[in-house]
Amino acid sequence: MQPFELPDFYVPYPARLNPHLEGARRHTMAWAREMRMLDDHRDPGTPDIWDERALESMDYALLCAYTHPDCTAPELDLITDWYVWVFYFDDHFLEVFKRPQDQEGARGYLDRLPLFMSLDPPAPVNAVERGLADLWARTVPSRSDAWRRRFSLSTLNLLRESLWELANISTGRIPNPVEYIEMRRKVGGAPWSADLAEHAAGVELPERVVATRPLRVLKDTFADAVHLRNDIFSYQRETESEGEVNNCVLVMERFLSVAPQVAADTVNDLLTSRLRQFENTAVTELPQIFEDHALDPAERASVAGYVKALQDWQSGGHEWHMRSSRYMNDRSLGMSAARIPALLKSARISLPHVPFQRVGPTPLPEFDIPYRARVNPHRERAGRNLLAWAREMGMFSPHPRTPVPVWSPDRLSGMALEVCAASLAPDAEPEALDLAAQWVGWGTFGDDFFPAVFNRDRDMAGAKAFNARVPLFMPLDCGAAPSPENPFEAALADLWPRTAGPMDDAGRRAFRAIVERTVESWLWELNNHLQSRIPDPVDYIEMRRLTFGSELTMGLPRLWRAKEIPAHVFETRTLRELAASAMDAACLLNDCFSYQKEIEYEGELNNGVLAVENFFGIGRDEALPVVNDLITSRRRQFELLAADELPALCDRLDLEDAVRAALSSYVEELRDWMAGLLRWHRETDRYDEREPVFRLPKPSGLGMSAFHLFTRAPR
Repeated sequence: MQPFELPDFYVPYPARLNPHLEGARRHTMAWAREMRMLDDHRDPGTPDIWDERALESMDYALLCAYTHPDCTAPELDLITDWYVWVFYFDDHFLEVFKRPQDQEGARGYLDRLPLFMSLDPPAPVNAVERGLADLWARTVPSRSDAWRRRFSLSTLNLLRESLWELANISTGRIPNPVEYIEMRRKVGGAPWSADLAEHAAGVELPERVVATRPLRVLKDTFADAVHLRNDIFSYQRETESEGEVNNCVLVMERFLSVAPQVAADTVNDLLTSRLRQFENTAVTELPQIFEDHALDPAERASVAGYVKALQDWQSGGHEWHMRSSRYMNDRSLGMSAARIPALLKSARISLPHVPFQRVGPTPLPEFDIPYRARVNPHRERAGRNLLAWAREMGMFSPHPRTPVPVWSPDRLSGMALEVCAASLAPDAEPEALDLAAQWVGWGTFGDDFFPAVFNRDRDMAGAKAFNARVPLFMPLDCGAAPSPENPFEAALADLWPRTAGPMDDAGRRAFRAIVERTVESWLWELNNHLQSRIPDPVDYIEMRRLTFGSELTMGLPRLWRAKEIPAHVFETRTLRELAASAMDAACLLNDCFSYQKEIEYEGELNNGVLAVENFFGIGRDEALPVVNDLITSRRRQFELLAADELPALCDRLDLEDAVRAALSSYVEELRDWMAGLLRWHRETDRYDEREPVFRLPKPSGLGMSAFHLFTRAPR
């Protein structure tokens, strides 16, 4: 008996079938036997994984024929072999390592696999190694070095992060939703599928735009939708037969304390939201990238071909899930029947958000941040110096495009930004605290100045010109900068040499990149305002780390510890997740405190509480506990990482005692960071009730309600 009814899926594009399907079926059966993946030809000591009947029933050739409907017969054979290999790896890893919970054996097995992503691999000892070596030799010679690096990284991620899944199974730990979505992208393999889609479509993304936000979001939304769909279909098999805990339906079931049906419907709503984010990004952000990076017609066609390939994959992947014996489904129901309710659902009109709604004071929950906030004894001096510095930088002067000055001395004093800095850096010397307080002041001023100047007039062109000037005030040689045009630039020109001067070149480049990403994220907020669009919850969480300035305020402590903690340690998943979990707890906490200020007085729509309201269709008072549960789960994940994963990482990397001590101090600094932000939010008057200062014009132009009218990129 199925644990729930399959929901109505949003599938906006028809699935099409490659005419070379039968040839791929014959080819891949022969290839699997040649690689010794089938039970009657398996390597000695390998347990039963697949027999010919099982492979035929799962029909990976059908998957690839649906997901790549336009590629040639040889290309379809190659792509199908890749998918047979990745599903075999998944099932082989389950039987050999997940079921017996053999983490040590799994680590050694996974450590060998990168050796086979080479044109000169060692002798394979199992079917996974044999298949990878064969596929690598057939795939990469025709591609650029840039594509090879991307595909290699995607392949390594889906292999290595299997240890994260295994660790959760071994401890019976069900991850929190934010952690799950981000980790599933790696272990689930859909970014790897996106790279293969480039290969199958015969296109390559221009390297200079691969790392831009629109291309990152297209790949991430594609991956999330693929994985969320798979989790719905595979829930019964994974939870009843495999002992799996890494499934988003189960994650939502436990996080929200709901029945499987409600959890599955919630995951489907998130799947729909991610698909609509994909469409929104393709329609509203890609054209800007084309112009900003001066892509020529051939490069634009390659990007369009990539978008189309990902759209084909989504529809084809859904059709295959409806038909494959691997999953829970009614196998008599294919896309032709499933599309009708889904398309009707997608046609519902989504009205633009109405700003400046009266909401009243926010009933704050009890926050699970149990750390003691320490305050630097030099905070009063830092406050006096911050006030004098802000006046010197011109932050209290009128601006031609604002009706009144953005800041006044009384407003800055009431915000108590020196308390924030003194709590974030409780042990800093007086001069260092002054610098920290002024960076906090600069970021907070920018957070007020940017919307007052650009959001108010919906001026994306002016905002992008403003953004383009930011790097000019951070010369890598700390030399002369151009004359500032506003207080924001004047303050950055003053702060940069004082901060970056003592750094080495690598440190300067890293910190400049952090500042650039922070300011660039404000364009994303403005883009949402232009559409009157409340952001997708996943996109919001990931962008909020930047818009809140989390990376900026965490960046300096990390760079100051660069001599104590090697860079490769900071690049590990454990250290990245430590920072991200602390950021999310603080950002969502800020959204609770700032809710009335942003929603009622500023007409803001980039707020986590509002995003939860919009996603679930609930009110503020129902959304606040959900947000607080996310804060709690992220803060507790931080402690889990610090207590369990960080010591294991130190042992695995054989780190010296001095590095371990520095890491312990770094973790304490992150606790200070969370505790300090909570203390500041309780002391500042920045979020008190007040009268509106700026009002945005009424929404106009294209809103989300029109996006369903757009079709895929032209063929």
